[in-house]
Amino acid sequence: MVSLEVTQGLQNQTTDEQIVYSITTTNWGSDPSSVSVKAYNVSGNADVTAAVFPTNSPSVADDVITLSPLKSLVKGNTYRIEIKFTSGDNIFECYFLVQCNG
Repeated sequence: MVSLEVTQGLQNQTTDEQIVYSITTTNWGSDPSSVSVKAYNVSGNADVTAAVFPTNSPSVADDVITLSPLKSLVKGNTYRIEIKFTSGDNIFECYFLVQCNG
């Protein structure tokens, strides 16, 4: 069984940073397509996708999904970034956490 959480684990980011994250889908499947990305504030499970991914246009190259810049985070909050994609006949979803420390 493959874990849904990406192996890199918890990421740290400040309020001033804009970071482009990438994930490799090889553990789940190759040639990902139909990629969608959602962001949730873990406290209260609020959907904050529009606020932290205003562009939200992920791209794919081989087995790598590259997200739009993650930005406008609020200090003290933890965000769950969920990536859903198709590989072959399967639909997968994985996630990682980003903590805003300052």
